[in-house]
Order: sequence, then structure tokens, then C-alpha cells
Amino acid sequence: MAATPRPSLSAGDLASIDGQLAGTDRLLEQNYPGDDGSRQPVHTVYVPADRFTPSLAADWGAQALATAEAHGGLERLGWLLDQSLSLSAAVASRVAAKLRQEPIEDLRLDFEDGYGDRGDEAEDADACTAARQVAEAVAAGTAPPFIGIRFKCFESATRARGLRTLDLFVTGLAEAGELPQGLVLTLPKVTTVAQVQAMGYAVSRLEEVHSLPAGRLRFEVQVETPQLIMGPDGSSPVAQLPHAVPGRISALHYGTYDYSASLQIAAEHQSMEHPVADFAKEVMQLAVAGTGIRLSDGSTNIIPVGDNVENAWRLHGRLVQRSLERGYYQGWDLHPAQLPSRFAATYAFYRQGLPAAAARLRNYVEQTEGGVMDEPATARALAAFVLRGVQCGAVGAHEVQALAGVGIPQLTALAHPRLATTSNS
Repeated sequence: MAATPRPSLSAGDLASIDGQLAGTDRLLEQNYPGDDGSRQPVHTVYVPADRFTPSLAADWGAQALATAEAHGGLERLGWLLDQSLSLSAAVASRVAAKLRQEPIEDLRLDFEDGYGDRGDEAEDADACTAARQVAEAVAAGTAPPFIGIRFKCFESATRARGLRTLDLFVTGLAEAGELPQGLVLTLPKVTTVAQVQAMGYAVSRLEEVHSLPAGRLRFEVQVETPQLIMGPDGSSPVAQLPHAVPGRISALHYGTYDYSASLQIAAEHQSMEHPVADFAKEVMQLAVAGTGIRLSDGSTNIIPVGDNVENAWRLHGRLVQRSLERGYYQGWDLHPAQLPSRFAATYAFYRQGLPAAAARLRNYVEQTEGGVMDEPATARALAAFVLRGVQCGAVGAHEVQALAGVGIPQLTALAHPRLATTSNS
């Protein structure tokens, strides 16, 4: 009979180590909760605030389908994006359904660059109208699942105006009834941590005034100034944001053109794939890793209109795929004709990757030896990839069940095991 092992460290030693690491334990628990497993939209559409109507999403979907039909149909679009015939056919039918049923996943009514300075009286009226129309669209079931406003930034010249628009919009929604479940507020042109802390104060006060639960009003931060990537002391302010206002920030969005222009990149070369853009977005990824804060890429201003439709679709489709490959699962769209290439490229990304990811997941779950020995972290990534594909409509739950041998609840638990542990505790 083997002797009982006798470790050298005493219970007191272990207690001392626990004490030394108590702060680390709290930090990881509170500041790095991981993704919450909820749906992330694949894009954000920006429209000037005064152009929103409850039928806007359906109107954009109809325009997108009409543009596709005028240029050979969605299967031809797949060919333009270098999809195989079988992939193009599978994607086209799903994109057509998407454009009819849910053409916009996330909509931002813009009071910033897309709106400009129209004077206080006009903007007050438009902010109140926006709140009323958003409430009407949500009640009628015509609003996208995620919807909100982008107001003016917190630099001194526009701070009061931005705060007033934010206040009027949230107040209007609160007075209309329950806030939309997918409400999103966007703070642009952030340069310092203090501006984000001020936004945290503003939304906390709005919660108090309108008797909303603490933490109900979260917001996005647009990363479009170099000062947020590298501060005057050489540190990275963007990395401090999640910890300066814990639980308040829902996403970081990269601003392609403001950021590039701030670094003196010539207009011709300003792009989502310029090296300065890649550097900023890599810093953003590092800053929010594990925090549960999502990421969004920016936009391309090359629009599929006139004689440039097919070239613009090729560019947009390639940029969408490039972002997805780099872990940016969301981006901006500025025109109805960008919707076909957004969804075609996104759906192709998930459908192309599904067979291999599902096979590896099945091997992992069933503990079957295969050509790749995946660790738990990789299994989480595989499950998260497949789950995103289901959530956006690229693949069906029945396909996942057939290929991976798991249903959506098990897939979600594999992708977000911490959530499963919490719900079972």
C-alpha cells in the first residue's frame, strides 16, 4: 500500500498565498467576466437621425434586394465574392430571407457627423422625435433588435449639446414606457478616460432620475483618436476604460476615417486595412480581452452605386471577411446596397468554417482522437464560432446538431462555460 503523500507546504502557507492573491481573484472576477453569450449584431447601420422612420429597416431591405436583382441576383454576388456554386446557392437563399425579415441588426440614429450642427431648436425637436419614433417602431415590431443614437462628443465645444440630446432621447423613451431591450448609446471621438467617466456619471444620473435599475444604461465608445490608443505618458488609455467604469461599456467601435485623418494618412489611403488601422484595432483587442466588451470594425466609404456596384461589392465583401478573420465580428454599413455584401460575406465565412469546426467539436465532446488535439480554450473558440453562425442566421441549429452532435444549449455551454457554471450554482 502506497504511503500517503506528505506535502511540504502547510495550511498556513496556503492561506498566506490565498491572502496574497485575494486582490487578483477579485480583479479577475469583477473586471474579466468574459463574454455574456448574448447575440452580437454583425453590423451597425448609421443614418442621420432625422431620416429615421419606423419603416426604415424594411425600406433598406427592399432597396438592397432591388440592387442585387438589378445586378444579376444574389448568386451572382456570391460569384463576385469568389464563392463556389454550392456555397453561393446556400448563402444566397439565406441572404434573401435575411433582407426580407431582418435587414438591419443594429441601427444608430446619428446626431454627430451624419447630422451636423443645425441649431439647438432643430436638434431638440429631432431628439424628441427620435425617441417617439423609436418607441413606436419597437412597439410595432419594426425596429431592429438593437437600436439607439450617437450624440455629439464630450469635447468642450459640443459637450453640452451632446448631453442635452442624450438626455432628451433617454427621457423620451423612459416617458414612453419600458426602454427598448436592445437600446444602444454611442459616445464618439473619445480622447481621454475622463470623458468616459463623465459619460458613466451622466447615465447613472439618468438611471436615478427615471428610476431605472443601476447599470441599465450601457454605452459604446468610439475609438477614433490616437490619444486614446497612446496617452501623453506613453500608456494606453483605451486599456484603462473597462476598469474606469466597470460594467458600463458594451463595445469599442473603430472609427476608420477620423483615426486615419488624425495620423495624417492621405484620404486616398484611408482604409480599414491600412497598417495604422490594424495597429489600433490590435490594441483595442488586447484592451478588452476577457472583459466581455465587444469590438466593431469601422466602415468603407466606397459605396455600391452607379457604375461602381460590383467593384464596391468585391471590396466590401473582402473587407468584411478580413475583419471576421481577425476577430472583429461587427462592422459599420452606410448604405442599403452594402447590406447584400455584408451578409453574403458574413454567411460565407461561417458556412465555410462550419464543417471543420463542427467535426473538431464532435471529436472534443466525444473524446475521439482526430487530426487535431484541441484544448478547452480552443474548444470554447470553436463553439463560439459556430454559435455566432447560428445567431446571425448563417447556419441552422439542425445543421449544427447533425455535424457536431450538440444542440444549441450544449453549444452555448461549451462556448461560455463560466455562464453555465454560474447558472448551475
